Amino acid sequence: MHIENAQNAVDDWIKNHGIRYFNELTNMAQLTEEVGEVARIIARRYGEQSEKESDKSKDLGEELADVLFVVLCLANQTGINLQDAFDRKLDLKTKRDHDRHQNNEKLK
Repeated sequence: MHIENAQNAVDDWIKNHGIRYFNELTNMAQLTEEVGEVARIIARRYGEQSEKESDKSKDLGEELADVLFVVLCLANQTGINLQDAFDRKLDLKTKRDHDRHQNNEKLK
């Protein structure tokens, strides 16, 4: 699915199930909350903290999808075409970072 299709799917979902978008500040708070849930799973599952029994059933993919959903909401309500923005960012990173990462001894 192209990012534009994902943005359209979220917009359709909001119109058919969500009544309207939460305002941008509320969505920013929700994004922070969702990123925190991802961080908790990563810290406990892959980091040095022990994973609580209640955390073992948490689905990292589902939490990442929550982050993506809110990002798509924010893009829609602020008029951002994320496909264009992502394509530009990938091009910039490709030009700027290719040699940087190829020559990084820490990555070898």
